This record gives sequence, structure tokens and C-alpha cells, in this order.
Amino acid sequence: MKDEVMETASTERRRWWRSRWIVWVGVSFAVLVVAGALAVEWGLRQMQPMLRKKVVETLSARFHSPVELDRLELSMTREMIVTGGGLRILYLAGPTKPDARPDAPPMLEVDRFEFRAGWRELLRPTTRLVTVKVQGLRVNIPPKGERGVREPDDPKRSGQSALGIVVDRIECTDAKVTLETSKPGKKPLEFAISSVVLTDVGAKKPLNYTAVLVNPKPVGEVRSTGHFGPWQGDNPRDTPLDGDYEFTHADLSSIHGLGGILSSTGKFGGTLGNLTADGTTETPDFRLDISDHAVPLHTEFHAVVDGTTGDTWLDPVRARLGRTEITARGAVTRAVGVPGHNTDLSVVIERGRLEDILSLALKSNPPLMRGALAANVHFVDPAGPVSVSRKMRAQGTFAIKEGMLNNPEMQAKMDSLSMRAQGRPKQANAQEAEVVGSALSGKFSIANAVLDVTDLDYKMPGAEMLADGQMLLVPSTFEFHGKVRTQATASQMTTGWKSMLLAPFDKLLKKNGAGLELPIKVTGTRSTYDLRLDFPHDTRAPAGLPTPAK
Repeated sequence: MKDEVMETASTERRRWWRSRWIVWVGVSFAVLVVAGALAVEWGLRQMQPMLRKKVVETLSARFHSPVELDRLELSMTREMIVTGGGLRILYLAGPTKPDARPDAPPMLEVDRFEFRAGWRELLRPTTRLVTVKVQGLRVNIPPKGERGVREPDDPKRSGQSALGIVVDRIECTDAKVTLETSKPGKKPLEFAISSVVLTDVGAKKPLNYTAVLVNPKPVGEVRSTGHFGPWQGDNPRDTPLDGDYEFTHADLSSIHGLGGILSSTGKFGGTLGNLTADGTTETPDFRLDISDHAVPLHTEFHAVVDGTTGDTWLDPVRARLGRTEITARGAVTRAVGVPGHNTDLSVVIERGRLEDILSLALKSNPPLMRGALAANVHFVDPAGPVSVSRKMRAQGTFAIKEGMLNNPEMQAKMDSLSMRAQGRPKQANAQEAEVVGSALSGKFSIANAVLDVTDLDYKMPGAEMLADGQMLLVPSTFEFHGKVRTQATASQMTTGWKSMLLAPFDKLLKKNGAGLELPIKVTGTRSTYDLRLDFPHDTRAPAGLPTPAK
């Protein structure tokens, strides 16, 4: 019995010591955890100003500029997480002149940034970061005359790294680059960048980039990959840039007066101030608001672009509108005083189709006439909020061969008129008349959606019309005045008693080597026309003279 009591007491003592030991271990562990947390907190507080200083000194040495940093915070998980914001670099290209723009904004601003690294990496003289994430990047480049002179590199540091932090990859979202201008009335050029990834980031070598931009007009998304830099601080225009791009789902309706969805691919290279670009565009449903008829448009272009102003010189653009081949040369330059760009092009059509141009410009469907077209045009589209079809200006010359009217009744009347003009009145009927084509040439100008035509020379077998006139593109009406000359005399254009009645007038109506010359007036709409004599005081023709009408 005594032995059992002693054994029980011994067991209870062992349990008591075991429980006390567990308590002490638990307390000790808790103390260690708290101490560790305090140590980490203390370490982070000690490292924070040191890391902040390293960031500021690195950027200041890189850009020779004062650097401001509002906040920098450290947190610890498996690795060190560094976040910051309110970063401002005053100059990217040397100090701004004191008397230039004292209120000039910082050249580079960052709303927020984040990167991760091991704590040992942060303590090294040169910290290498794998990825830095940047949100809300703003780059403001003033005009060259306001940038001052870049400070030269310190010769004592030649051959040594001037950077306390080296970054392998930068991921930016919501970025904007603004290129200021010193020209009065000219707005700065802005580039909105949805996202950009920079790799192989280095001070003295080009970096790789992948970017997604939102093009303002026409609205669409541009994806580009290539190389950028090294940055030329004293003159950013000389900074090298190259790459390939893809421009998709560009809505042309964002340009007032146009319509269609454009896509484009190509490549470019050079410097920011002088980029050479080659590419193609496809717009399967290109249209103008004055007709709203869709015509497929394909272009191939070679261009020189000033990336700091957006000015573009096209030499050449080869386009195919429907079946019409067009070559254009000229420039698209930023306007002064109004938003947008001025377009000034010289256009040559050597192998074109009249129906393609009329479909684009007129509401009539099918277009009034078809035929082979050649033209030389000087085209100007000034900047401004007005519809393209109303503010564009054009002037030039044109020539049409084998012109045929698309309205069968109208074409039949022209065939009949041709038979009579040739002195073959017995064949001037729908059954026997030969189908004839017409040839047209003349000069034209377009302004305020009005087409003016001068020196119009309209020829068909047996007849020629010389006229001047005007066409309103909206609502597709026209009126021409001139004279018609025929091969046959008045009496030869009819048969029977009408021919005998007109015979005495043949000598009177003959003029300038023509069998008949009379003043005429042609008016019409998108699908009909009215041809009649145009005497100043008497609109009636001599008895028996055929007068085609609608």
C-alpha cells in the first residue's frame, strides 16, 4: 500500500514538471516570436530609410536630376516587399533653365511602384531587382529650348556602375507620355499607353519593350514590340526606336465623316524624330457619310514619321479602292490652333474605275455611270470638327473611257442619240441601236460637298458635248450648260417629211465644222437626267429636231 502511494505521488510530480515544462516552452516560444517580430519590425525600420536613400541616389545619378519620393514602405513575407509612391524626377534631359518655365511639371512622375527581393539582396552595394511594377507613369518632355544642357558624366566614375539598383524588368500600366511644344497655339502631343513591359533595362544599351497603346483617332488598340534607347537626354528626338506593330479594330467613325473598321500591320525604325515606317491597312467597309456605301480599301505605305510631333510624310501610299488603283504622296501634319491634323496629298489614278469613286461619293445605287478612269488630284483635308466630306478640298483633272450609263433606259436614249448624230436615224431605236460607250475629260474642284466641273468634253460616236457644270454631292443633283456638236446635219438626223422640213436649216445650224451645233442644258438627280436645248430666250428647238428627255 505504501509503495502504491509513493508511486502515485511520483507520477503526479512527473506530470506537474511536464506541464510546467510545456508552459515554459510555450512562453519561451511566444517570447521568441514577439522578439522576432519586433526584430523584423526594427530591421525594416532601419532598412527603410537606407533603401529610400538608395532609390533616390540611384535615380538622381542616372538622370542628373533632383528626385523626390513621398513614401516608401517595407513588409516581410517569404521575401521583402517594397512599395512606394509619389515619385518625381524633375529633369530627364538636364536642368530646366531658371527663366524658362518655373511652373514646369516634373518630367517623370509615378503614382505607385512595387518590387520584391531578398533582404540580403537589398543590403548589397548594387541591388538587382527581377521585376518592378509601376502604376500611373507620367512622362512630360518640354520643348528642346527649355531643357537646358545635360550635365556631363563624372569622369571619376568612368568604368564604374553609377547605379545602386539594377532592374531586369519593368511592368507599367496606365502610362502617358506628353511632348510639349513651343509653337503658339499648338497643343502638346500625348500618347496614352495601356501597358508596357520593358526588359533588359540598362543605362547604356537599348531595352526591349512590349506595349499596348490606345490610339485616339481613329480609336483602336495598337500592340507593338521592339527596342527603345538608349535614351538621349540632351535631345530625346535622337533616341533610337524600332519595332513591329499591329493596329486592330480601329473605328473610323471616330473621324467625323468616315466609316469602317480598319486594321493595319507593319514595322518601323529610326529615331523618335525620324522614324521610317512600312505597312499595310485593310478596311473592308470603308465609306463616307455623304453616300454611306461601303467599298473595300487596301493600302500599302512607306512613311517618315516625326514621333515627337506626329507629323507624317507619305511617299508613297499605294491604295486599291474596289478595283481602282491609287498612288498618293504628301503629308499629314499637326494643325495649329485647332485639334487634329492637316492632310495634303497629291493623288494619281492611272487604272481606275469610275463606279468605285461614284459609289463612295454619291448616294445613287448603282452609280450613274461606269467606265475606266484616270485622274490627277490635289487633295486637302484641313483639321477641324466638320465632316470630312464637307471640309475636304480637291482639284484636278480626269479622263473617262468606255463610259456606260447604268440605267438601261438612259443608256438606250444615249445609244439612240448616237445613231442620229452619226446620220443613221433608221437605227435609232431600242432594237437596232448599237450600244455605245462615251469618253469624258475635264477639270474639277470640290469644296463644301459641291463638285464644280469645267472644260467638260463628253464624246460619243457621232456627237460631242462641251460644257461646264456643278454637282451637289448631297443630295446628288447636277446641272450642266454647254453646246452639243454632231457629225450629221439636222436633216440627216431624221427621216421622211421631218428630214425634208429641216433641210433648209442645215446651213444655218452648221458651225465650226460640225453638222449641227446647239446650246444644251443637262440637269438630273442620282438616277435620272434631262437633256434639252438651252437658247437664251427661246427654249424651243426648230420643228422636228429630236430633243431627248428623261
